[in-house]
Amino acid sequence: MDATFEALSEAELGRVMASYAPLTEAVRDLIEATIRTQADDDVVRDATTAIEAVTRSLRSQRVRPLGVSYHVDGRPLPLGNAAAGQCNPIAPPLVVHHEEDGRCWSEFTLGVPYEGPPGLVHGGVCALVLDHMLGEAASQGLTKPLFTGTLTGRYLRGTPLGPIRAEAFVERIDGVKAFARGHLSDAAGVTVEAEGVFIKPAWARNVE
Repeated sequence: MDATFEALSEAELGRVMASYAPLTEAVRDLIEATIRTQADDDVVRDATTAIEAVTRSLRSQRVRPLGVSYHVDGRPLPLGNAAAGQCNPIAPPLVVHHEEDGRCWSEFTLGVPYEGPPGLVHGGVCALVLDHMLGEAASQGLTKPLFTGTLTGRYLRGTPLGPIRAEAFVERIDGVKAFARGHLSDAAGVTVEAEGVFIKPAWARNVE
């Protein structure tokens, strides 16, 4: 599906974030509560009914079409992104910081919704985060059209649930390919390393 890009003004962005970001955070809390609850059957039934009613209410209003992405002053705003979407409850979300030397990093917390083995982050979630971080580095903050060609990970040890730091950088560029590296770490050191090849699509190769 081709993406449709819509421009938001700073004022519109402020309205969107003030309205929808708290809803998203509330749903994140709901996801964790759903996983951890041991409530009685009656409480669970009442919660299910209430949640279904809220879902119907939201779906009865205007909805954002699939494939729509937003820009603010030329900067991408991936509201629905699975890793960094500010309006996506399954996203941590990552807030990515870019340094002048091209490196990028993010510090965030992964709780029980991201669990694989008991007490550890699911390996696929680690791969998701690293794919996004390497892509951020390769695409200069998602401003250049480059997409994942390959992603290779080395799991040095389990990544504990809790505070995590992700880092990434571009190792080299060869024509339409950018070669990026990165890792995840906790307080004890690196847990996962990754390298990836990011490729400029054919439609963008003759565009400045």
